[in-house]
Amino acid sequence: MSDLDPDLAEAPYPLEAHLGYRLTRWSKDRATVEMPIAPHIQNRQGLPHGGIHATLLDTAMGYAGCFTGDRDAPRMALTLSLNVNYLSRPKGALLIATARRTGGGRSTFFAEGEVRDDLGTVIATSTGVFRYRDR
Repeated sequence: MSDLDPDLAEAPYPLEAHLGYRLTRWSKDRATVEMPIAPHIQNRQGLPHGGIHATLLDTAMGYAGCFTGDRDAPRMALTLSLNVNYLSRPKGALLIATARRTGGGRSTFFAEGEVRDDLGTVIATSTGVFRYRDR
């Protein structure tokens, strides 16, 4: 279920459309990205590939630091550092990455996030450093 303000919704970019995740919540210093567990994201063991968790965390943390509240004044960032800790495997049918901006300044920001499944199992945690892009 999406709580995303329809005025802030963006058209999916190619990677988002290809993998099937979507931004479902976005507010100042916070973001949530969700993705159904599907065969095309699984590894040889039938589990979501670790790169999927990293992608969801990177995406959610990037959005968390880039909220402006104004569709006509978007803010973009580049990932400088991403650290992912893999803790468990999902038992549910949906991956939910939540993130929050934890600090920063004019040119960089810090964020942390976690991936849970829809049953509440913590799958992975992450921290990241991001640099704002010039317009």
